Amino acid sequence: MRTPEEELRTMTLEAFADTIVPGEKRSPGDRAVAGASTGGGAVQAGAIELLEWDATGLTEGLDGFSSALDAHALAYAAERGVTLDETVPPFVALDFAQRTELVRLLTTPGHPEKALWVSLALFSNMAFDSAAHMHTVDALAAGHPGLLALGIEKPGPDGLWRFPEFSYGRELADLHPDTTPSGSPA
Repeated sequence: MRTPEEELRTMTLEAFADTIVPGEKRSPGDRAVAGASTGGGAVQAGAIELLEWDATGLTEGLDGFSSALDAHALAYAAERGVTLDETVPPFVALDFAQRTELVRLLTTPGHPEKALWVSLALFSNMAFDSAAHMHTVDALAAGHPGLLALGIEKPGPDGLWRFPEFSYGRELADLHPDTTPSGSPA
């Protein structure tokens, strides 16, 4: 169970991830996901689960990322005369175009915090493109939107992936004579 503070942090980080790889709203009242695209985006692909996974090395800094992003959203809104809905975190209150513009500014060469925002963006992409926080078989079984969008096929009934066509249109090498039936070197 998340605390109210963790819920707000999650909303802000989800809004950032959704800006990087947009998806459709999870429900009509979804404020974090802007609904700028059809199908699942970074949020539905597990961006928060990946960011909260201690293997990323970012977990301890997520509160800081969220606070800084909301501070940048407040400054962005003030500079442009945008009135923000105070019932949600400032970054979440921005519309999709405003979120996108702010992220572009934060990741522009020369911005003093660029490396931080690019790293957060990379993890948002990673959640969608590779489901790094999940076993591939489990991600496919759960209908992971990124892996499905990339055309990743499910393994065969024996749990192994086989590819009936060569990716380069031709076999690149002969099978080594000592290769076992499972495909392992002897």
